[in-house]
Amino acid sequence: MKKTASLFLALTLVLSLTLPVSAAEETSYPVLEGGVQEIQKYGNLVLDIDPAEVEKGGYTYGDLLCLTVDGTEYEMPLCTNYSDVDTGSLVLRDSEGVLIAAINMGDFATTSGLATKVAAEDGSYTWVFPEGKSLEDVSVTLSMKEPGGYYDQYLIHQLTRTDNRADYASDAVFANFRNVAVGDLGENALFRSSSPVNNELGRASYADALAKASNIQAVMNLADSDALIESYIAADGFNSPYYQSLFEAGKVKALNLGVDFTAADFKSGLAEGLRFLSEHEGPYLVHCNEGKDRAGFASALLECLMGATYEEVVADYMTTYVNYYHLEAGSEQYEAVKNSNIVSILTTITGAKEGTDLSKVDLAAAAADYIRSAGLTQAELDALRTNLSKDYTLPTEETPAEPPEETPAEEPAAQTPPQNTYTVASGDCLWSIAQKLYGTGTRWPELYEANRTIIHDPNQIQIGQVLTVPAA
Repeated sequence: MKKTASLFLALTLVLSLTLPVSAAEETSYPVLEGGVQEIQKYGNLVLDIDPAEVEKGGYTYGDLLCLTVDGTEYEMPLCTNYSDVDTGSLVLRDSEGVLIAAINMGDFATTSGLATKVAAEDGSYTWVFPEGKSLEDVSVTLSMKEPGGYYDQYLIHQLTRTDNRADYASDAVFANFRNVAVGDLGENALFRSSSPVNNELGRASYADALAKASNIQAVMNLADSDALIESYIAADGFNSPYYQSLFEAGKVKALNLGVDFTAADFKSGLAEGLRFLSEHEGPYLVHCNEGKDRAGFASALLECLMGATYEEVVADYMTTYVNYYHLEAGSEQYEAVKNSNIVSILTTITGAKEGTDLSKVDLAAAAADYIRSAGLTQAELDALRTNLSKDYTLPTEETPAEPPEETPAEEPAAQTPPQNTYTVASGDCLWSIAQKLYGTGTRWPELYEANRTIIHDPNQIQIGQVLTVPAA
């Protein structure tokens, strides 16, 4: 009996030494406790847990963590940016020394039931807690769920950009400013960009100058309230005079929308902006802050409405990521962003089930249904379509031809060959060059095709390059 017991103990010891042990069991991670310092505008929770303590405890980016907020447990990865997770997903963001619990393109405070946001007419807001509760009562604990459990996705989602103009090929690329010319959209009807009024990213004056050059006449500002716009205009160093003139003329619709595309107030607010476009002549500009997320949603919706293909909508959306982050089409990171963002947006617009082949969906009909369900009447929808289909190209001024000089018959006058080249100058991009030469930026592909031997990427042209100019 004793021999059997000894064999059993020996076997147990061997198994305990050879069976794999999870990383969480191999390393002891401390449980960190704290509270909530602040609820930000879009429902993000600013925790009072020091990121330095998180690092000291052995937690690293890409770990999958358990965050308990007021007794409810949530799983979320530790990351550095909201875009490190898919739209609608939870993320614990280490933001320059501040730890933030959030939903990417969502509202954590409202979704979790922690508090309700009450907005005032001037764009200000307060967070209201359930009776008997306050911000100071909210407790938070942080623990390890799975070390490295999100690391692969974290690497794919890494996006970096600079806010230095010198790092970009042109003013238009830097400002993420472009004409959206797909489907049945009219010539120079719809443009999108980063903010021409909020200079937080250092791009406002560039976007403003491009808006003026494009003769923008109506603006849908998805990010700001009238009060915020007025504060930007009053700030020292403000340098967007064209936008100011549009705002003062009543040609800017400030919507002050959140970033949760599935929220009812986002949809109803967007309807106000679309109604504004239906009632005003273009050219139109759609923007938020970066011209990436909210502007990406609104632009995709309008492109779908005007008959763009799935591929065209995706390509336009991803141009922002090519501009800002220099992603290469077809790369693993490019595909990850595409599936996370624009595919999610189109799924929301169409109401399709996740995994549906969106290239086979009638996007125009789905967009029309979405807009009607947001509150526009059929007459308003028809007016919007009509306005977006118009040609807003400015007529070019023609210089009267001078009469030919008389010359002796035996000596015919030598004719100067027509100018057929253009030298790239500072601030140029193919779109702006086409605008100068042809009166419309939408003819930039002709310049690109004629100069493929020296232009390998249409977003990357160099000062001093001599371009061949096809005949007008």
